[in-house]
Amino acid sequence: MTTVTGYEIRVARSLRSILGIVFWLAIACLGSCAAYAQSPAVVDLLRREFIAGDFAVKSFGPVRWLDGGKSYATLEPSAKAEGARDLVRYDTATAQREVLVSASQLTPPGSDKPLAIEDYAWSADMNRVLILTNSRRVWRENTRGDYWVLDRKSGALRRLGDGGPPSSLMFAKFSPDGSKVAYVRFNNIYVEAIETGVATQLTTDGSEKIINGTSDWVYEEEFSVRDGFRWSPDGKRIAYWQFDTSNVTSFALVYDTGAPYRVLTGIPYPESGVYPTVRQIPYPQPGTPNSSVRVGVMPAIGGETRWMQVPGYPNDNYIARMEWAGDSDTLVLQHLNRLQNTNDVLLADAKTGVVRSVHQDRDAAWVDVVDDLQWVHRGKDFLWVSEQDGWRHVYLISRDGKQMRLVTPGAFDVIDVVGVDPDEEWLYYVASPENATQRYLYRIRIEGKGTSERLTPANQPGTHSYHVSPDLRWAVHTYSTFDLPPVTDLVHLPDQKVQRVLQDNAKLRSNSKDLVSEPTEFLRLDIGDGVTLDGWLMKPRDFDAGKKYPILVYVYGEPAAQTVVDRWDDWNGIFHRALAQEGYIVASFDNRGTPAPKGSAWRKVVYGSVGVLSSKEQALALQALERRCPYIDSTRVAVWGRSGGGSNTLNLMFRHPEIYKVGMAVAPVPDQRLYDSIYQERFMGLPRENASGYKAGSAINFAEGLQGRLLLVHGSGDDNVHYQGTELLVNRLIELGKPFDFMTYPGRTHAIVEGPGTADHLYRLLARYLEEHLPPGPAAP
Repeated sequence: MTTVTGYEIRVARSLRSILGIVFWLAIACLGSCAAYAQSPAVVDLLRREFIAGDFAVKSFGPVRWLDGGKSYATLEPSAKAEGARDLVRYDTATAQREVLVSASQLTPPGSDKPLAIEDYAWSADMNRVLILTNSRRVWRENTRGDYWVLDRKSGALRRLGDGGPPSSLMFAKFSPDGSKVAYVRFNNIYVEAIETGVATQLTTDGSEKIINGTSDWVYEEEFSVRDGFRWSPDGKRIAYWQFDTSNVTSFALVYDTGAPYRVLTGIPYPESGVYPTVRQIPYPQPGTPNSSVRVGVMPAIGGETRWMQVPGYPNDNYIARMEWAGDSDTLVLQHLNRLQNTNDVLLADAKTGVVRSVHQDRDAAWVDVVDDLQWVHRGKDFLWVSEQDGWRHVYLISRDGKQMRLVTPGAFDVIDVVGVDPDEEWLYYVASPENATQRYLYRIRIEGKGTSERLTPANQPGTHSYHVSPDLRWAVHTYSTFDLPPVTDLVHLPDQKVQRVLQDNAKLRSNSKDLVSEPTEFLRLDIGDGVTLDGWLMKPRDFDAGKKYPILVYVYGEPAAQTVVDRWDDWNGIFHRALAQEGYIVASFDNRGTPAPKGSAWRKVVYGSVGVLSSKEQALALQALERRCPYIDSTRVAVWGRSGGGSNTLNLMFRHPEIYKVGMAVAPVPDQRLYDSIYQERFMGLPRENASGYKAGSAINFAEGLQGRLLLVHGSGDDNVHYQGTELLVNRLIELGKPFDFMTYPGRTHAIVEGPGTADHLYRLLARYLEEHLPPGPAAP
């Protein structure tokens, strides 16, 4: 825990005073809501969802493909040890089952309980298995824990880390030959020999400010950089990121209820009392200094680091991806400028550190990072994804960058690259050229001959995902629609013949049968100027088209996600269906600027003006829907959303008070200057160059427009969208004399799910607020 200074204590006291005001505002909200008798049916459905788990989606796995796809490993409940799991292997074609590692083999010496497997990895020869257990949360995920190695031949089970503190290792992984494991401890990289248990510390400068082998908060959140080191294919070197956060301003998270996550983890309170604590997080806001980032390569046996000579200032550019370039002598880096409108593909010599650019992707708005860059033709070419022709397509680029050829031509977007078959004849990818709300599997010849083939059966409209085997002959396939819970099966490719069902979610189907009896309607709405938006509409139970019903609009509307997708939505979906059962119409729309597969122009039209176009088009979509559906009562309109959807809820309530009467904003960003640098600058540019855009897109600057009923909800421990923004909005609304309601969840993060009963409480609060201020059912005659 960071030492708390006197200044931080004074800050904590000030914030505690504000939290005191927040507490009484929350009590006032709950007191006013308590006078309303909430629907027992809604309460029951929400408790079944969040407490009993009656609507929980069961997935299959995790699956690890073996032998190129001839078999796969997964975890299953042990028949001999209650609550424990065995590691089992199935023959892919025949389903023959074999227990590879039983729970009893994972019982440490001196213990009577097997290890609780949270994740695992095999050595290349499968003689050893690496087990993660007892993990702890770091930023958004549980990435720090205890790692154990089981030798399947000898039966020896040993915890890595040379007897150090528990739950202190991160991202442990085998060397290519399986004789060693590298991991991160306290921001330094170690390599441990499995046979001897001797650990060699490779880096020594790790500290609170210097991070080796993992990442800072903003890289993890926005670039998904968590595991920050890579074994070379020959096992002789390790390449790694280093982050220097010295010049990044720290954000102070205040935990009034004691140590971070005390209320969330069940840690008992001390008998002597509870005092607030302050947690410092290096957090760059737009326009402020970022971490200085560099990539180095060092011998796996220890020695000096060779730093790659990446051009530009290390705190004013991004190294968003780093991998070995198909050999053990060269790294491939993706290097973005601060504005994120250029992405240079750099090849770096691991011995000398010399780098050269082989390709540059650029855009007037922003470019995206390419995940899992794939080398083909024995490393002579690589596959790249770009929007340079206005659509998201796959290109084949030569290693020297001199040749570039389009692989997936057509007026459509490649949503995801699935893989390349071992003969390197076919590229498999996910797309949906005809309907942006759905997802299907396609393939096309890499050499550009012929046309693409849709492999997903035509009689299965909806959303399909595929976890393919290395030989591309098999896939764990999951299919769902908005009204059909997921089914996971094993399919053969390319014919997609079902080999067997792996998880049918029969219990969920049975429990949700009544909720999906009225099909959800997908629709397209013309909002003028040649723009058509996708949307969905739920109707109340016992719907009568001759009556008028209140409507609740669910909004997100930012570049990070769609809400209008034809797939099963468990949490929000059950919430919305419960409200529809009570007499609400529920709808959602995807405005331009959301990541729908409709071309680059659709997605990037919002550059520099996030929040402005979304609120305008959301209002136009609702009005178009009202014209189409006369049974919508335009005088009874509510809107709600989370995170970016909370921001757009505020924008709609403030900018269009004549339309929206009730709003519920959960964990919003009222002022775009307060979010992280990578996300906000990607879509808005730098504040000094676009001050007017930041002002126009931030809801706090339009708070004087509030006329309806507004509920603000935020977790005070939110390390993503900070509580600070909502507090500033609270101050602004107080200054304006605007009435509103406020609920804070002490110490909770952005998800507001931690701790017993939290999710249930949140959704019951939202339902109660809506029912009180916008009663369900048709209008009285």
